[in-house]
Amino acid sequence: MNKNSINRIVLYFLVIAFLAGCGSSRKLATKRKNVDAIIKTARSYTGTPYKWGGTTRQGIDCSGLLLKSFDAIKMEIPRTSIEQSKIGSRVSLDKLEEGDLVFFAAGKKKNKITHAGLVTAVRGKDNVQFIHSSSSKGVVEANLMSKYYQGIFIKAIRAF
Repeated sequence: MNKNSINRIVLYFLVIAFLAGCGSSRKLATKRKNVDAIIKTARSYTGTPYKWGGTTRQGIDCSGLLLKSFDAIKMEIPRTSIEQSKIGSRVSLDKLEEGDLVFFAAGKKKNKITHAGLVTAVRGKDNVQFIHSSSSKGVVEANLMSKYYQGIFIKAIRAF
């Protein structure tokens, strides 16, 4: 093989690598834009009182908050937290990212998902903020790594 052939092959691989990188960059930019829109929408409900089955600014429950937040990007998700927990792929706590969904067993049944939230910020392994509709405080952000939430945490998923 001569020098020109080798140069053409190297150039070919560089062009392929560049084009593949452009596609990945666009996908990441789109994902970031979508996550930002979802979080912005969820935060716009901050202070809204909790209402079981609610999906409005007059009252909203945890799964309703996720439903309305994903509406911001025209992505349909199931209505209940148990069904929402079945979409996407499972994520370990140490791999959480903004936009991931977190699920809890807040009731008497320790393994049954009864509550859901949306990761809004990851500021280190001990500070992962999530937004949810608390039955006592309405829509608030809290630290997922607090003792209380770690005690009822079931799983996390990445919806997209």
